Amino acid sequence: MNEKRIPIFMAIGLVILAVTGLVGWLVIRQFIPTKEPANLEKVLGVTGEETAIFFNEELQEVKGIARDGQIYLPLVWVNSQINERFYWDDTEKLLVYALPETIVYADKRTAGSTGAPLLLEEGEEIYLSMGLINNYTAVDINSYAHEDCKRVYLDNRWEPLEKGTAGKRSAVRVEASIKSPVLTYVEKGGEFVVISQSQEWAKVRTADGHTGYIKNKQIAGISSQEHECTMELPQYTNISMDEKICLVWHQVTSDNANEAMEQLIANTSGVNVIAPTWFALTDNNGAYHSYASRSYVDKAHAMGMQVWAALDNFNMGENVNSEILFAKTSVRKKLISSLMEDVKTYDLDGINLDIEGIKPEAGPHYVQFIRELSVSCRKEGIVLSVDNYVPAGYNAFYNRAEQGQVADYVIVMGYDEHYAGGEAGSVASYNYVKDGIEKTLALVPKEKVINAVPFYTRIWTEKDGETSSSAMGIKDAKQWVEENDVELYWQEELGQYYGELNSKDGLKQIWMEEEVSLGLKMDLIKENDLAGVGCWKLGFEPASVWDVVKVN
Repeated sequence: MNEKRIPIFMAIGLVILAVTGLVGWLVIRQFIPTKEPANLEKVLGVTGEETAIFFNEELQEVKGIARDGQIYLPLVWVNSQINERFYWDDTEKLLVYALPETIVYADKRTAGSTGAPLLLEEGEEIYLSMGLINNYTAVDINSYAHEDCKRVYLDNRWEPLEKGTAGKRSAVRVEASIKSPVLTYVEKGGEFVVISQSQEWAKVRTADGHTGYIKNKQIAGISSQEHECTMELPQYTNISMDEKICLVWHQVTSDNANEAMEQLIANTSGVNVIAPTWFALTDNNGAYHSYASRSYVDKAHAMGMQVWAALDNFNMGENVNSEILFAKTSVRKKLISSLMEDVKTYDLDGINLDIEGIKPEAGPHYVQFIRELSVSCRKEGIVLSVDNYVPAGYNAFYNRAEQGQVADYVIVMGYDEHYAGGEAGSVASYNYVKDGIEKTLALVPKEKVINAVPFYTRIWTEKDGETSSSAMGIKDAKQWVEENDVELYWQEELGQYYGELNSKDGLKQIWMEEEVSLGLKMDLIKENDLAGVGCWKLGFEPASVWDVVKVN
């Protein structure tokens, strides 16, 4: 062999050896776990005072603030996720919290037990201290306010925790990969919460406050641990009658109207609550006009009826903007104080709220008014009932679930399915009423739900492509049908009789409300074991109706 070729072969061999070594090293490198520490600021998306928020083990987009060893969370987030009862009055810069028996107030000057402020106002955002939140909220909190990268964990699920134990010192990584940076290490025997598991990896939360991934094979064992709420939640005591409620509204629009009560009630049977429409809001400062009468109350009591005076925002409400009126804490206080004075003056048994037509923006303020009013009603030992539309997406801001907690009765106004200015149709078809009851029961306990039925219908007129209507009580509607020789046809799907009349004024239509249709609605009330029935309104009905409208 030519000796000159030997160096060439050696060089080639060395190259092959080097390449083989490199390839081998690269292959081996794939299986070597990285020890690179994670950049926590990048992982959590926080810097400086910003605080990462984990809720039920999920990292939230919003951030808290850590200041002077105290963590503060955004009020908007707190309201939407863990406690809607923290109410911020932006007009008077006041935080309000209504407990069952008292109302707590705080502003940015109010300090907690540590001396730190209970709330911060940063720009247009309000932040609540964790201490304040913890005092009133059923939530498990683990905070890390003194870490370089600040974070807080909140959990309100109260399900058993899966607790894992490390079989050896183990890295907890940002992602489920050995090449993912290391968040922290768990020492042998160290415990952590197991959030979820895949085939090779487990998502865990460590005792030092990191959420990441650990190899399943590094877990020595997993056990279930009870996770119970230790907070004593406030108890909202409610007033309820010993019998089913048969309520009738008495529309009072003048002092003289009070005098008609005895005559009108004489036509009824089984009524145990009368609700006169006495109080009409008149401005945005909490003033209202009153038709209240002590002699009226005395007469009603003598006849075995409770009196729940109604407060509305529409009878004299031309200058009433509910969004403005209910948004001021001082105005709510004034209004509630006036109502309680009238409760004592007239010996009232209850207040009935009939606040209608408000905009979504007014919703939180109105619900806060209900909370605060409930405190005073509870102290005075009187009933608080709240009237509501049939539930729908567009009126969800009335927050029936919260009403069901703080008020004594939630009333479904099971009518106005078709109303003045809209399309012709039934005032209260069977399925409409059924749907209203079922949707309310999904939010409110049955023992608090009253379904209201109409003692009226509408006569619709269609002419030249235009539709108009006029409301008519059952008694007068029956007379109109008889006088005009209108033939009524039963409509099974609506649970009502229907009739029409061709006249010189146009096509007239009526979806009749009478004993049979009301009987079907009463069946729904009884089948669902509701608290009772409400009737709008006294004087619209023939005496025969009361043979059907019976709950006791």
